[in-house]
Amino acid sequence: MSRLAGKYTLITGGTTGIGLATAQEFIAEGAHVAVTGRNPETLAEAKRILGDSAWVIPADAGDIAAQKQLAETIAARWPRLDAVFINAGDVTHGLIEEWREDAWDRLMGINLKGPFFLIQALLPLLNNPSSVILCGSVSARIGLPTSSVYSASKAGLLSLARTLSAELLPRGIRVNGLSPGPVETPAMNKLGLSEDAQKAMQADIINLVPLGRMGTPNELAKAALYLASDESSYTVGTDLLVDGGTGSL
Repeated sequence: MSRLAGKYTLITGGTTGIGLATAQEFIAEGAHVAVTGRNPETLAEAKRILGDSAWVIPADAGDIAAQKQLAETIAARWPRLDAVFINAGDVTHGLIEEWREDAWDRLMGINLKGPFFLIQALLPLLNNPSSVILCGSVSARIGLPTSSVYSASKAGLLSLARTLSAELLPRGIRVNGLSPGPVETPAMNKLGLSEDAQKAMQADIINLVPLGRMGTPNELAKAALYLASDESSYTVGTDLLVDGGTGSL
């Protein structure tokens, strides 16, 4: 297949879950792929799975200086970027009284502040035309208990997809949001909840999905492929829901 033939693509948080599945999908469609992550174990596993087909780069999505460094690293090796999928995220959940300022700042740094400054740093590299995809969440549309901070960060990110789409369109850069519903990924084990609370929450989440099941990383990867490819050339500033109907039925 060649839907992304010759295109240079970056996927943050691309060493596991949705990001890793998207990297595999992009590679299968002919793209040059770079993925980032900060966990040494998942970085090593991504290298094993993707092999020489991808460039695996250690980078902390919540470190603002690291966003500029990432852009410089890519610019030293690649001539441009044709598609960027900003997928790295902190999925911590908790009751309002449990949150502390440092945890709030960390989550917002990864989910909202980091993506903004990464896009800023990548501007000289982004081709005309190119596609930027911001990974939101259906949580920004529903009132799920314990998701307040996470949902607020994703709502802000999806707002960026709308506003930056207008600001960057004259440069040929299309910006769109991609909002997963509940998806079976390792991130579900990083919510910051007790085992019993996590099981209860997952059961509640599945009950919210009209399709009656959780999604798969591959289903989201195919949506990201659409937004990264020329097939979505008339798609700008939208939020593509891939959520089993959770946010709209």
